[in-house]
Amino acid sequence: MTAPQPGTRIIPIHGKSPRIHDSAFIAPGTTIIGDVEIGEDSSVWYNCVLRADVSRIVIGARTNVQDGSVLHCDPERPGDPDGSPLLIGDDVLIGHMAMIHGCRIEDRGFVGLGAIAMNKAVIGSDAMLAAGAMLTEGKVMGTRELWGGRPARKMRDLDDAAIAGMRIGVAHYAENAKAHRKAIDAAG
Repeated sequence: MTAPQPGTRIIPIHGKSPRIHDSAFIAPGTTIIGDVEIGEDSSVWYNCVLRADVSRIVIGARTNVQDGSVLHCDPERPGDPDGSPLLIGDDVLIGHMAMIHGCRIEDRGFVGLGAIAMNKAVIGSDAMLAAGAMLTEGKVMGTRELWGGRPARKMRDLDDAAIAGMRIGVAHYAENAKAHRKAIDAAG
């Protein structure tokens, strides 16, 4: 792990320290606490909070967590020995101000602006949770599905153009993170 960017807080707790790949971009204002793992070329944008004090948060490669998002998890409980870790795959887009809690987002999943995903919910590969939607506890979105509303329900299957648009978004954030890192370093 490289030294954190100026203005970030990386906080160990309960004997667990965040593990952040050297190539990941962590923007100023971000706080990362506890058992958090962030993969290669991923980015966590301005003023996000990732708090893994009671379970773990795993973020794969080339995933972006956009400004103001909050990520957390839940511990094991009676009848639930696994608890609700937050497991996020590769090439995932998480929009601004999302609240992601103890769920699983598979590779290339998409979470829209201000959306909420709750414990034990699953966002499938190439699936999209629409802006402002709330995926309630235990709901499972299939591959290439669009869900929206509060509570979220399946609206339709995604076509190839929508999938291509999500992949363009992943590439954009990976490149833009490099530009932001340079700008922060230059402002030093």
